[in-house]
Amino acid sequence: MPLHESIFPTFFLSGFECSTFLWKDQGRRDCSAETMHLRHAQEDYAFLRHLGIGVAREGCPWPFVDLGGGRYDFSCLDPLIEAMHAQHVLPIWDLCHYGYPDDLDPFGAEFVPRFADYCRAVAAYVVPKLPGPHFFTPINEITFFAFIGGEWGWAAPFRTTRADRFDLRQRLCAADIAGVKAIREVCPDARMVHIDPLVNVVAPRDRPDQIAAAWRETYEDTFVAWDIIAGKRNPELGGSPDVLDVLGVNCYSFGQMEYREQGPHAPLPRDDDRIVPLCHLLKYAYERYRRPMIIGETSGLEEGRHHWLRDTVQEALAAVDQGIDLHGVCLFPAVDMKDWGKGIWVHNGLADLVEDRGDLRRVPVKAYCDELRHWQKRLNRVTRLDEDPLSDPVDLDDIVAAARELKLTSDANWH
Repeated sequence: MPLHESIFPTFFLSGFECSTFLWKDQGRRDCSAETMHLRHAQEDYAFLRHLGIGVAREGCPWPFVDLGGGRYDFSCLDPLIEAMHAQHVLPIWDLCHYGYPDDLDPFGAEFVPRFADYCRAVAAYVVPKLPGPHFFTPINEITFFAFIGGEWGWAAPFRTTRADRFDLRQRLCAADIAGVKAIREVCPDARMVHIDPLVNVVAPRDRPDQIAAAWRETYEDTFVAWDIIAGKRNPELGGSPDVLDVLGVNCYSFGQMEYREQGPHAPLPRDDDRIVPLCHLLKYAYERYRRPMIIGETSGLEEGRHHWLRDTVQEALAAVDQGIDLHGVCLFPAVDMKDWGKGIWVHNGLADLVEDRGDLRRVPVKAYCDELRHWQKRLNRVTRLDEDPLSDPVDLDDIVAAARELKLTSDANWH
């Protein structure tokens, strides 16, 4: 048995875009339907198995399965569960990916108890149907959700002030904590993966008066939701380190930003000398909570995807060599997704989607998949799942040993 056993059956994870928000000028979105993931569930999960990926972030669409009055229709999950069984891939169930039922108000008294009831019902449905261990993300990206729904007005509840953002964030945290406790009534051993972006915000070069505000965005505001869930703030909401459980940090190039007082911050150019190495951000987040950690989402774009994977793994290994307890890297998404606003394909998946006579054909991105294989072999990881991926747990000592042998130097070169 491994001396330092991972939480997950494989070190590399993946996932499928599953947002269900009410988007400002487009109404209710179902991003999973946009990729035809349900139709291609067996193919999509077989692709992950072929790549040696044994865990996938997968959505349960709260707005569609919650019929109100304590009634639920989980039939949309059945094809996914069948594919998971057939391909030996375990899910991290994402229970609220920006969307909630039409008749709910996040600021209303019914929101938290109804979310807890829904979480309890999901667990009761999926846990008996799949082998353990069981993983859940109650509410995805609370910090970012609070921005797009509370301050920027992009998604429901379409609020537009900083105060609304703070209030929405706290309400989402309260619901998340209640959801964790409801899930564990059904499955006491369930593990929680709490996902939020890891960012670096800097002041414009000509605005030294904004240095303090940018610093707060990076080192305080980014961590408020995790702090509440971990019980560091608002203890009356019931957070604790055990509720936080697994820290999932999302890492993208556009997470390095220049501060803007109004609206979203501006992404830094890739050669900007104010970019902070990912290793430093990972280490800061880990040392704040000392919880098991994953990179919860990461991907490059178009022809740069394999370069991004290489840079991310190198930075992650540099952080492992400095002592962080990293349990995995989630390459997200597995198949391409559409830009939320523009509706065009982003080209950030392990496979692109090509329109073909009313269908969406999956086309693996060879350079990206080859880079994944390279790192699987270097880290002594499987490159294809066998019939029982859980029989040989990941030994994180392999990851630590590789980090020590490679002696990678962290840098800010994210080209």
